[in-house]
Amino acid sequence: MEEGPDSQGDSASSSSASKPPSFDINQLDTSLDEAEFDIPTVEKPPTLESILNEPDDGLEEEELPLATAAVHLLKADSGESSSISSVESMETRRRERLRIPKTIHGSVLKPSKLKSVSAQVLSAADRVDAGMPTAIAVSSLIAIGTSHGLVLVFDAKQVLKWCLGSTAVGAQYGAVSALSFNRDCSRLLCGFAKGQITMWDLNTGKLLRTITDAHPPGTAVLHIKFTDSFVLAVCSDSGGSVFELEFKRLIGVRSCESQCLFSGSRGEVCTIEPLHMNYTIKDHPMQDVMVLAMASLSKVLLVTLRPQLKVMFTHPLKGDPATLPQLAWQFVVIQVSERDRVIDPVLAFGRDQTVYFYQVICNGPMDIRASGLQKIQLPYKLLGIAWMNPRTLVCLDKAEKLHIMDVRSEEELEVIDVSEAQLVYSTSIFKSLATGGNVSQALAYAGEQACYQSVVSHGGQVFLLGTKAVHIYTLRSWKERIDVMVKGNHYQDALALALSFYEGKAKAVIGLPSSHSKRSQVVSQLMMDILFDFVDLSMTKLCPEKGKIEELEDYYQEIVPVCVDYCLDLKKTDVLFGRIYERFAVDVIAKGTFLECLEPYIQTDRLTAIPPAVMKDFVDHYESRGMLDSVESCVVHLDIASLDIHQVVNLCWSHSLYDAIIYVYTRGMHDYTSPLEQLLAQLGAAVSRGKQLTDNQIRLGNKLLVYISCCLAGRAYPMGDIPSDQESMVKDEVFKCITMLHTKDHPESESAYPHLRTLLQFDTREFLNVLALAFEEPEFNDEAGIQRRQRVVDILLQVMVESIGFSPTQVGVLFTFLARQMARHENTIIVNRVLFEQVLEFLSNPADESRHEERQQALMELIHAGGLAQFDETRLLRLAENAKFYRVCEYLYEKRREYHNILLCYIKDPARRYHAFSFIDSIIQSPGYSDGEKKALQEEALKHLEDLVSIDCKQAATTVMASLQGSLRTVIAKLKDKENVLFEFLQGIMAYRCAWRGFSLISLREASGSALHPEKQITLDPDVVELYIDLMCRFRPGDVYNFIKMNEGYRLEETLQICRKHKVSEATAYLLEKAGDIQGAFGILLQNLHNNLKQAIEVLQEADSQVSDIDVLFSKLELELYVIVQLCQRNSGKMDKTAREALWFPLLEAIMSPQRKLKDVADKSRLDHFKDMTHHVLNSMMGYIAPPDMLQKIMHDPAYNTGKFGEIKELIIGMLENYNYEETLMATCKNLLYHDLYVHLRSLTRAANRGFVPRGDQCNLCNADYTMPSNPTDADGIIVFRCGHCYHEPCLRAVGSIHLLDGEETFCCYLCSNAKRSGGQLTSTRFHRSLSNPSQELRNKNKRDKEQAKEMSLDPHHVAAFENMRRAMKTPSRMAILSELAKPESASGYHKPLSVFQNENFRLRLAPPPPMELG
Repeated sequence: MEEGPDSQGDSASSSSASKPPSFDINQLDTSLDEAEFDIPTVEKPPTLESILNEPDDGLEEEELPLATAAVHLLKADSGESSSISSVESMETRRRERLRIPKTIHGSVLKPSKLKSVSAQVLSAADRVDAGMPTAIAVSSLIAIGTSHGLVLVFDAKQVLKWCLGSTAVGAQYGAVSALSFNRDCSRLLCGFAKGQITMWDLNTGKLLRTITDAHPPGTAVLHIKFTDSFVLAVCSDSGGSVFELEFKRLIGVRSCESQCLFSGSRGEVCTIEPLHMNYTIKDHPMQDVMVLAMASLSKVLLVTLRPQLKVMFTHPLKGDPATLPQLAWQFVVIQVSERDRVIDPVLAFGRDQTVYFYQVICNGPMDIRASGLQKIQLPYKLLGIAWMNPRTLVCLDKAEKLHIMDVRSEEELEVIDVSEAQLVYSTSIFKSLATGGNVSQALAYAGEQACYQSVVSHGGQVFLLGTKAVHIYTLRSWKERIDVMVKGNHYQDALALALSFYEGKAKAVIGLPSSHSKRSQVVSQLMMDILFDFVDLSMTKLCPEKGKIEELEDYYQEIVPVCVDYCLDLKKTDVLFGRIYERFAVDVIAKGTFLECLEPYIQTDRLTAIPPAVMKDFVDHYESRGMLDSVESCVVHLDIASLDIHQVVNLCWSHSLYDAIIYVYTRGMHDYTSPLEQLLAQLGAAVSRGKQLTDNQIRLGNKLLVYISCCLAGRAYPMGDIPSDQESMVKDEVFKCITMLHTKDHPESESAYPHLRTLLQFDTREFLNVLALAFEEPEFNDEAGIQRRQRVVDILLQVMVESIGFSPTQVGVLFTFLARQMARHENTIIVNRVLFEQVLEFLSNPADESRHEERQQALMELIHAGGLAQFDETRLLRLAENAKFYRVCEYLYEKRREYHNILLCYIKDPARRYHAFSFIDSIIQSPGYSDGEKKALQEEALKHLEDLVSIDCKQAATTVMASLQGSLRTVIAKLKDKENVLFEFLQGIMAYRCAWRGFSLISLREASGSALHPEKQITLDPDVVELYIDLMCRFRPGDVYNFIKMNEGYRLEETLQICRKHKVSEATAYLLEKAGDIQGAFGILLQNLHNNLKQAIEVLQEADSQVSDIDVLFSKLELELYVIVQLCQRNSGKMDKTAREALWFPLLEAIMSPQRKLKDVADKSRLDHFKDMTHHVLNSMMGYIAPPDMLQKIMHDPAYNTGKFGEIKELIIGMLENYNYEETLMATCKNLLYHDLYVHLRSLTRAANRGFVPRGDQCNLCNADYTMPSNPTDADGIIVFRCGHCYHEPCLRAVGSIHLLDGEETFCCYLCSNAKRSGGQLTSTRFHRSLSNPSQELRNKNKRDKEQAKEMSLDPHHVAAFENMRRAMKTPSRMAILSELAKPESASGYHKPLSVFQNENFRLRLAPPPPMELG
């Protein structure tokens, strides 16, 4: 039986204590709107949330049975509402949000402090030792618990109502860890750190109950929560268990019955949150149901407490172990269909960086389920969550920042740093330090930043409990958000935010009427006020006082578009061109900027009407700036009614704004022919002068063609469509205009059909295209239309054929047009065939050499159009040949399949000669042609081979070898009398051979040795190559040396005779060197050098010699000297000392002798060139001639043996520096080789000394145990390989696993070598070690084993081949190189012929040594 007195007291106080708190504005740091908190007395007191969110008028749609707007309608079509529909719509909403540009939300939350409450809490800490605040609970009252066990209760005006408890009790119970009001704020439950629970009567301030046995002792109370029942509460402790507390009063005795709902042994519950029913919702099915949400570190549970205990929903939770789960309830209107909506509670729960939203659907007390709505992934870790209203959620992250989020769009509206609040954390409670810390490690770790009792949401407000103050955050009204920006002079942001309110796109909207019309009216009026203030400030305080015109223009470019944009959005163009324009018009720069800013809005059709006065200013401004093209593009987008037609027409005619002229006439006066006639008259006057048209005249002609095309097709110009009732009339009038015989008031000299003639002369092809499009219209395809079409054709023939003034191309275009129209409209267009023959004769007149290509192109188009189908092709071909219309001939020959004649067309046509080769290749290689056709083409090509060679010798050679299949010798014999042509042909043959040689090498590499296209690879006979060399010596002697050096296939003796006959010295010297006659080659080159030196001496001795001539001579001398030096260096390594001196000393003498002759020359600087060449020769010969011999030669020369030492100082010092360099290089090389040898020897030594571990104790061949020999006197060796296999030495010899290399026996592992030969993965090794464990059992193998060993050995041919390969690959060992380096550098051994350093192929590959391993 429940308590009678308690129940009566509870019910009696419910009406008076249910009002939400209305905090005294004098006690707040920032002023709060009194209307938001002063609640009038009504029969059913509304909640604070309902007052804050109450709309100004009723809903436009169907009224719900709600007393207040405590639950907001979440509709997609309302700016202050949204809709949470289902999980399926989540992705659709996310995609829609991606297309929404970033908007400005302004300051959404209004922060303030409960100043009086904060001061009294601090005062209590000082005066009565209340301690620091630890927990807070908010309803119509505010309760704050302290660390010394006291609870301070304040009313809505921040007046201290009760101070509950004492420090003595606090010392016994510990700090207050949790607080909870019942539904009418008549009772207060307090949980303590040491586990006790107390209940207080807030009407009398008396302690009603002290509960010590509600949960296991030694655990702290983490949460305690009243349900909607006055006698039922739930609590959770630090052990992770949850208990139901039922309060009873029997015979005046108050008691409490506790029931465990969830045991912490199954996972510690960290937070609990009962669902508090919104009793303003009538007849809700959940009024008789009590639901509790619980969250552990791993899952969320929903259970019903009444009418029966039942688990209705679970959901797993994952996240960072250092984060706690979060729970928050909110009633939301769910749009289930277009007309139906339900009001259901939504649970927001999350952990770490994820928040889930689930709708609880109740069809009855026993039919409750949860449905997922949404999932939000956050970029921060959660510390707490709270609902501000059904659309707005506040998230507190671990960095102590509040994130205000719109739930439906998942958009973050604002971020506020609350770290200055010094938030109170319940870390000690979660670790249960007051009871000895007996909690799990997971709960203690997660509870490092627990703040469940410090962050409270109530009535659309968030309360934060700090160590020194209580902070409150309230949603600002829509007007307050705008005012905040206006006060900060952020007018543009304020206007953007206001526009979002006007359009219904803003988030977290408070205070706006839900009616669209009323909302628009209220917001637009405020926006106009802001806009006026913005304009006034922009023209006064915010405007730069001084600056350049460009800076002021840039400034107004930022201001004016803002005004235009918002006036157009609000449809306030009267304000834009009224008060705002008048304000900007005061300043000349601002006025000009304003007018220029209108252009993009006009061209995008956002602004279609401008008052005449503003339009006049607009035109005048653009005219003064020379921007009339922009005026034209704007006029065609404006409503004609807004224009001063007289002004615009005069402006357009005076400045040639053709589009605007046509637009004004056609749209304003519905006159389609007057502008056409006047503009055609202008164009005709320009065309009749016969001069080059200006760009403006060409633009006019093109616009007229487009205009005529649009009119004849029923389209308006420059955009839109002609009204349907005027379409036929417009087509008829325009057609009559362009085909009229004479203009109005025409002079007698005017030609017939002037408009048609003008258009034809301007652009014949495009005008005829316009007519072709018009002929497709229905007006030209009925009976009257056919007659009209024939009349046009007759007029065209009369104008263009029967008169003069049109080019062959234009006439050809006309007949091409007629041929196409005749083919398209059979038997409806009649043209005299004689006219086509006259045109053919006219176009193919061979006597007329002017406009040859134009006439040919016109004839081609006429043929393709079918206009000459009735003519004899033979006659047509003859006319084309006489006129040299080779493309026409090609077309006709192709129809006859006479491809050999087409080749002649290519050869004769200068513009397409180079296409002859590709034509031959395409015909010969294509399977679509007969053998006879290919053979005729080959014969014709060979007949005109000389012409092909003259076009491109390389392409001709390629074609002969690849496509013509002719004998090379036959072709050579044919061209023998024309040596220059033969030379070019052979040059192409050589290029073709080189190209295929390179391709073959690439193919060999890619195809692993298989040659591709062997039939196309050619091998030239030596006499052909020698013939080419002979011709080259005659026509290009300078290329002979490079050719014979880079190519082969010629005979040495015959080629040498050819080069000697033509006196090609460099090539002759190369061939002599190749034949082994080094002295002969050297002599030829030296003789050339002598001749050039003699010429240089003569030039230097002339007084009037030019500097440029001298430089050219010395460049030639240096080039020849380099060639001779390279010859000497290539061959010195193969000669003895005498032969080398016979090469180098004559060369040195040749270079030094001119210096003796030029000792007396006036300009001594001329000798520097000779000294440089001498220095080069000396440096080059130092590797082959002993330095003493060189010095002796120099010192005995008269050019150097007289005078001072300074004259030869540089020469000797250069020789010594070169010597020092080579000596240093030699020493460095020796050091590197020593180090390399040391590293390798050390690695070999380590490998040799490394112990090997056998795989077993038996021989892998005989399986005998070698660790315990049967006969102790046996002396067989045991061989252990690196792979771990062990053998007796006789066993290995018996199977032939032994090789003799360089006279040394080398064993190899039998098993590994067999596996390697059979494709296995094992590898053999030669490293082995002999053990002294003798055995003699298998020294005598049977005959079968010996025969098997013989079969495994290589045959003599293989052995000989292997030995030859080994010798060829053998190189001097490191030891041999070191031994040679270690020898003293004596004079006698300086030029040892067998030295590796005298080998021209010897290269020092210097690299840093590998890192040394010290160990």
